[in-house]
Amino acid sequence: MTDRREFRDLAPPEEVRDVLASLDVAPGIEWVPFGDARGRILAERIDAELDVPGFDRASMDGYAVRAEDTFGADEASPVTMPLVGTVHAGEEPAVEVEPGTIVEISTGAVLPPGADAVVMVERTTEVEDGIEVRTAVAPGDHVMPAGADIAAGARALGPGTRITPREMGLLSALGVDEVPVRGRPTVGIISTGEELVRPGEPLDSAAGQIYDVNSYTLAAAVEEAGGEAVLYPHVGDDFEAMERLLHEAADECDLVLSSGSTSASAVDVIYRVVEERGELLLHGVAVKPGKPTLVGTVGDSAYVGLPGYPISALTIFREFVAPVVRDAAGQADPATATVTGTMAVTERYSEGRYRLLPVGLVKDGDGDLLVYPVDKGSGATTSLVDADGTVAVPPETDYLGAGETVDVSLFSPDVRPPTLLGVGEDDPTLSELLDDVDRPRYLPVGTVDGLRRLEDGTPDLAVTAGPVDPPQDAVELGGWEREWGLVVADADAVDGLAALVDGSARFVNRGTGSGLRRSLDAALDALAEERGVDRGDLTAAISGYGLTTNAHESPARKVLAGQADAGLGLQSTAEKLGLGFVSLGTQRVGVYAAPERVEKPGVSALERSIDSLEP
Repeated sequence: MTDRREFRDLAPPEEVRDVLASLDVAPGIEWVPFGDARGRILAERIDAELDVPGFDRASMDGYAVRAEDTFGADEASPVTMPLVGTVHAGEEPAVEVEPGTIVEISTGAVLPPGADAVVMVERTTEVEDGIEVRTAVAPGDHVMPAGADIAAGARALGPGTRITPREMGLLSALGVDEVPVRGRPTVGIISTGEELVRPGEPLDSAAGQIYDVNSYTLAAAVEEAGGEAVLYPHVGDDFEAMERLLHEAADECDLVLSSGSTSASAVDVIYRVVEERGELLLHGVAVKPGKPTLVGTVGDSAYVGLPGYPISALTIFREFVAPVVRDAAGQADPATATVTGTMAVTERYSEGRYRLLPVGLVKDGDGDLLVYPVDKGSGATTSLVDADGTVAVPPETDYLGAGETVDVSLFSPDVRPPTLLGVGEDDPTLSELLDDVDRPRYLPVGTVDGLRRLEDGTPDLAVTAGPVDPPQDAVELGGWEREWGLVVADADAVDGLAALVDGSARFVNRGTGSGLRRSLDAALDALAEERGVDRGDLTAAISGYGLTTNAHESPARKVLAGQADAGLGLQSTAEKLGLGFVSLGTQRVGVYAAPERVEKPGVSALERSIDSLEP
């Protein structure tokens, strides 16, 4: 009758974690060449040894000038200055910018003496007398001063930083050639069992042989956790061969993993090797799968014996061993988190496919978590910015009903619901007011859609502009006036709505749901009534009436770029961009809150900011 090693006193998971945590598998600091540092964890702080950049440089192609020489220059009144030289990137300037002169400069080139600004080439024209400048610049415009990126002596990167392509860029800018990193723990992997055959070798299935799966599965898992896997030759259930291989791996690695030969069978010998040449700390864990697991030491190395079945081996590794490897390598734990909330609105489906629905989170007036869909289509990257996580929708689901409980897989455990969720019209004054609110989220969906969503009960508040009919129970938090009209390149060419209709100016409009568009259409209705025609006749005469944009500055920026002669916009936008403006009236911007959300801290903070506006 053969002896059998029985599993006694199976260790609970907490004890397994404690024992593994007590084992030292950290390899210490390693200095690696700069080119090999990507993906590693910084072990020591790195300070900047020089200014980056080390000189004042041009941030775009153009002309180096003294800013005061351009004051007053614009499209209508350009300033012409003689060209006295050129400076290319990578060369020391051989010319000085004297008062009233101009020097051609390339992106990244050293700013020549005397210059304090750069005029972008797009706002200049080469003429017979030199260079015509059609815009004014201020000192420092389009110039990156020395040390603007990082100054000598500054803390560049701290210990524990993962070196990604961004950090590689900073290290290269600092001229670092060797990097101190956390050593990657070396993990020796030994698969045991007489039945195992390495992939690529002949397999005798009749003799019960199987391919070695665990060696490669575990090696991939070790690399994923931040370790460096070392594969050792396959070994059978021979005591002397096992002893030899185990000691070889222990001498060369920080941690040794074996799979198989950990059961109570008398033919399995590995536990005896560990007992005779090291220390067996645990034999058997109270986990399914994974009961026949060993934990101990061999020499100075930690040792874990995993079950032979691949699923069991990988499960135990991920649950217990991977955290030890990650900690030794300085790697963070995988960032995963799930929260439960209720659907704010009904979301229907028709494709019959498994779906990961991007969703946002908001708390209602009682502090309960609401979940709302954020789905702008597969091509919209802003869905990821506006969403907090995803809800997995099985293919057989026809719809998620309002009030239905759902689990949200967060993009990061750090995700928290915004203190304020607003929707509606976009407005520059609103943007400034939101700066006074901690962690707000605002979705500029336009006045019409904003009011619809407020009625649906999803957001805390809606911002409207122009003629509106807010919900009867909505609470107005306040508002302000804004002047709207046509942002133009030449106010003489387009001096009003009639000129836009009767002329050939190229026009850029806003979407139908925006308050600006509603006010424009109301003005066109009035003009049509005055002329005794249909509004459609007027809109058909406007070149570009159907060309719409989503943001309040977009039409003006097309005018600025020369792609249009006029755009629907605000006076503040025209002033900001240095464009002409033809006023068509004023609009009331109103902020309306759901009555049960008025007391939320974020809503209260915004209301205080509105109250602080000058009348």
